[in-house]
Amino acid sequence: MPIFTKILLKPRAFLSVAAFFCEAAMSGNFGVSPIRLELDRDAKTGAVTVSNDDESKLQLQMRAFEWTQDANGQDLYQESSDLIFFPKLMSLEKKEQRVIRTGTRAMAMEREKTYRLFIEEIPEPRRDPQQGAQISVAIRFGVPVFVRPLQQNVKGEIERAELSGGNLTVRVKNTGNVHFAINAVNVGAGNFLTETKGWYLLAGAAREYSMPIPAEVCTSAAQLEVSIKAAPLELKRVIDIDKSKCTP
Repeated sequence: MPIFTKILLKPRAFLSVAAFFCEAAMSGNFGVSPIRLELDRDAKTGAVTVSNDDESKLQLQMRAFEWTQDANGQDLYQESSDLIFFPKLMSLEKKEQRVIRTGTRAMAMEREKTYRLFIEEIPEPRRDPQQGAQISVAIRFGVPVFVRPLQQNVKGEIERAELSGGNLTVRVKNTGNVHFAINAVNVGAGNFLTETKGWYLLAGAAREYSMPIPAEVCTSAAQLEVSIKAAPLELKRVIDIDKSKCTP
């Protein structure tokens, strides 16, 4: 999933807004399409179109990062030279469009390689009328770049689903060699249904989702049904409810 990040330099503060599963994404200043690239032996390069949707000139810079996930499924980024992209800097007049060409130095063999190409606005400072300070507001968008392995194995599992203190914790693991995208984690019992939005899960990574189960549902139902929609997978699990674990 790509990331929009608004950066307010006064000092630094970050506000992230996800643009998930769309063919194009748009910030307050510029649009990006497509919002992800998939490379392999047959498609070693790709292109991203950036459009200036502002009324003034726009300056952008591009940086590439290797994208991994830690033991808790949290995203980690490390600047990388594996991706080849051009240009590294661009200037767009109002309503102008330009293309970023992207490729990779090394193809994935057994496991998918994952990167993000960050497209970041270079802002012009403006003065805060109240404090008299120089303020710069920047928009940064991270395009996921997936380098596919020779053979793809999309596979996942609900590794654990436990009820404790009125909360259900579901741990999902990607046991394949390519990423998948969790659209939603659904938990139901009778007429009760709760949903938690998901995120990308990279090959080999795992992430936990925790959802409160209302006491009246937990104490009256016999089972909880867990369903995870993770394109192109759908994972399901049913757990018996231990009534002693319905309350804190």
